[in-house]
Amino acid sequence: MTSTVGQRAMALVLWTFGVLWLVPMLLLLMGLGWVLPQERLEGLSRLYCRGQVWWAWARWRAVVDEGIEVDRAYLFVQNHVNLLDHVTMYPATPHFKQGMELESHFSIPFYGWFMRSRGTIGVRRGAGTQGRDALREAMRKEVALGHSILGFPEGTRTLDGRVGTFRKGLFMLARDLDLAVVPVAVTGMHEILRKGSWVLRPGGDVTVWCDAPMETSGLSDEEVLALAVRAHRAVATRVDAHREAAIG
Repeated sequence: MTSTVGQRAMALVLWTFGVLWLVPMLLLLMGLGWVLPQERLEGLSRLYCRGQVWWAWARWRAVVDEGIEVDRAYLFVQNHVNLLDHVTMYPATPHFKQGMELESHFSIPFYGWFMRSRGTIGVRRGAGTQGRDALREAMRKEVALGHSILGFPEGTRTLDGRVGTFRKGLFMLARDLDLAVVPVAVTGMHEILRKGSWVLRPGGDVTVWCDAPMETSGLSDEEVLALAVRAHRAVATRVDAHREAAIG
């Protein structure tokens, strides 16, 4: 999608305000994290997330299935759209959610430093069985603390707005840890910011859809694969309906 000079100028202004919000907020969260447990910082974390979406001038809302229990840990699986995915979804439910990030991203100034300080689960690309075992153990520790996990089973951001194939690994880990899976579809963000472009197109309607939990306890490997397909269908159905409505 091509952009006009005016759109690029507006995007530059919005990115400037976004950075001016991001840097002091993350420094504050990192500083407080030295003396307070992360759970005590949830209110500030949610304010930071909402602010990051606000500077894109997005009209945000969350639609949460009534079957999602406040005091239960889940694996939230979300479609992967853009750099704002985490902050778009995080305030949708009251759960403390620990995310996953490539370990190489922890060196990114401010953002990476904050993610590491918060305890974000590091993922080593191409680490094989050893990496999966380390990931399982890191997730197990978070779940033992009552934390939910936020993951992106596509493994990469979408180019065309559609939901890519879900990789099975996260779902196998959810079964191993007895975590129910909550499919999460975010619609409207692809129109605001797309992979490969820095141009923000502000003012859209963004909805976070948290659908009914899917139980994993006692499932066989084949049943876990079937569950991953169902989770993908739940997310893709929301996203495709949004795309069709936008086109129509």
